[in-house]
Amino acid sequence: MRLFLTFALIAAAALGQQTEFTPGSTDYLNAPRFPSGSWLRQHFDKPVPRVELQAPMRLPDFLINNRLELSLRSYLELVLANNTDIQIQKLTIETQRNAITRAFAPFDPVATASFRSTRAESPTNDALAGAATLNQLTQPFSLGYQQTLETGTQYNVGFTANKSSTNSAFANFNPALTSGLNANFTQPLLRNRGAAVNRLPIVIAKTRFRSAQYNLTDQVMRLLQAAELAYWAVIEARESLKVQEQALQLFDTLLKRSQRELELGAISPLEIYQPQQQYASQEVFVTQARYRLAQAEDALRRQMGADLDPQYRSMAIELTETVLPPTDDRPFDKEQIVEVAMRKRPDLRTALNNIEIDDLSLKQAKNSLLPDLSLTGTYTSSGRGGQFFQRTNVFAGDGTSSSVTNVIPGGLGDALSQTFQFTFPTYGFGLTLRLPIRDRRAQADFADATVSKRLNSLRARTTEQSIRLEVLNAVNQVENSRASVKLAQVRLDFSQKRVEAEQKRYDLGVTTIFFVIQAQNDLVSAQADLVQQSVQYRRNLLGLQRVTGQLLEDRGVVID
Repeated sequence: MRLFLTFALIAAAALGQQTEFTPGSTDYLNAPRFPSGSWLRQHFDKPVPRVELQAPMRLPDFLINNRLELSLRSYLELVLANNTDIQIQKLTIETQRNAITRAFAPFDPVATASFRSTRAESPTNDALAGAATLNQLTQPFSLGYQQTLETGTQYNVGFTANKSSTNSAFANFNPALTSGLNANFTQPLLRNRGAAVNRLPIVIAKTRFRSAQYNLTDQVMRLLQAAELAYWAVIEARESLKVQEQALQLFDTLLKRSQRELELGAISPLEIYQPQQQYASQEVFVTQARYRLAQAEDALRRQMGADLDPQYRSMAIELTETVLPPTDDRPFDKEQIVEVAMRKRPDLRTALNNIEIDDLSLKQAKNSLLPDLSLTGTYTSSGRGGQFFQRTNVFAGDGTSSSVTNVIPGGLGDALSQTFQFTFPTYGFGLTLRLPIRDRRAQADFADATVSKRLNSLRARTTEQSIRLEVLNAVNQVENSRASVKLAQVRLDFSQKRVEAEQKRYDLGVTTIFFVIQAQNDLVSAQADLVQQSVQYRRNLLGLQRVTGQLLEDRGVVID
């Protein structure tokens, strides 16, 4: 009997593998099936996961002469590999991926098996019990399998067996063996009928996962923009420090010349204070520029995870990108750029995706409004077996129990034979109607789905308007930066010429040191302004790439 039950359990498991619901792609159905080895490991030997954070990766690949030498591309590679915020965003999408697997759960088959053994001893009150102390042993066993199909059909198949033994003198079968095979199904005829309705939770989960992918793209794009801004902030701080150091060297030369002229008596002692004060002020500016550069480099290390490794926390960084004035003067086609943004912006895709989810929710709500009419069917076959005690009568002529005239051997095979030959069948069909007289919950759900779709449609329109405005502003900022860089170049050219002119006039003695220092200050300011405008052009161009949704594509970044 144990061997038979083992084979029956294996057969039910095989049936479950054959009839499991597998619509479309099975990428999300990664749960193992019984009785595979992976199923056993999953349910009995799966360890509690340990969270171990990895050390920063690929930093040694860019180590040259005990310093990190980074182009913009190599820096972005490190950011994508080590940035903690980007890794967090990548993990948030996994919950939506798991929701797809969870949406398949209603179609997962379930196999059940039970066995119970009960022995009971009880005193009897009359002679019909067949013994002064009734001793009974009951051992029921059941095996079942149930599943819901994509059409909404719910079915279950079960097998039952029971063995009972007693010391009653009136028992005809002892031990008595019974078995039964039963099958039931329920088919919805209105509500929850068909794969289109029952697959809605799966389709909604996949649509939400697609929205999560769009959100991930948008967040990674914003984080990548912030990381690249940190890169250009270091370059701006580096170039500003060079400008201030050049200015310090220039004022140092002027101070030494003024001191030499004072020694020769060419100038008054009162005129030496201005070069000294200018040199001291410039030293302060150089110190401030160095600290700004150090602060920008610390922010850069944080973006690429170098602050997590003690070896790279204080290592020098060499950025190979240079600040060059823009050479592309072609005008922008604003409407074409707006059209590109409408196609590529992930936040707009998310808004449109939400409308698709609302359409699916409306179908669900409409399905809930339908009456619940179901067709049910059942079929049962039973059998009996065991050792049969043939008696003359219940009682003998003197009132005692009759004697056994014949013993016919039997067993479980008799019961199974009768069961599977359908000797004693029971079958039936029925209709069940559940008619909501007034279903306020379903009506409210349908109304909420309608309002949600209208809200998301308006939000999508707002997003389109915001995208258009953002793109137009970004284009204007880039064009403004182009003009500002050109003006800064002109200003630097005139400032350089003015310094040369003031220096010649000072050599000829027709001007004072005040005007020379003022011209040099203007030159330093013009140089710093050109650096700032050039870096600002890079920032604005980066912002334009982000608002058009092309930043990841332009940087060669693909999100898996």
